[in-house]
Amino acid sequence: MDMEELYNRYFTVVYKYLFSISQDKHIAEELTQETFFKALQKIDGFRGQCSIRVWLCQIGKNAYYDYLRKNRRLVPAEEGTEGTAPGSMELDLEKKETVQRLHRILHNLDEPYKEVFSLRVFGELSFRDISSLFGKSESWAKMTYLRAKKKIQEVMEYEDYM
Repeated sequence: MDMEELYNRYFTVVYKYLFSISQDKHIAEELTQETFFKALQKIDGFRGQCSIRVWLCQIGKNAYYDYLRKNRRLVPAEEGTEGTAPGSMELDLEKKETVQRLHRILHNLDEPYKEVFSLRVFGELSFRDISSLFGKSESWAKMTYLRAKKKIQEVMEYEDYM
């Protein structure tokens, strides 16, 4: 498989993964490009011990961590609400508050719950893909996701009660 075919086949997977952990489309786009550039440089070192998809996501994850170290940026920039339809502003604000609340709770979750939940919900990865990334079983990925979901629900219920 040549690099162009590799890029066309896995671009969306890598982009969704990077978006799931960065929560910023510009960062995800930039890091996806960087991931494929690094993959091109290291393709001769790929030994096939994991799927190419997992290998690319690992390169992307390392690129994201490098980005965080260089920019000391831990929270994605908030996008404006321009262009909202009249009457939907209240719904947009409520939805935005809920999403911010979810991200705040998620940010405080321990690993691997945080990453597994993000990969499943925001990255839309299958449990099989998640298990491959971690080198664990598919049932481990499912159980970790369910535990993360339960922890998030518990925090939300607690906050609603308070």
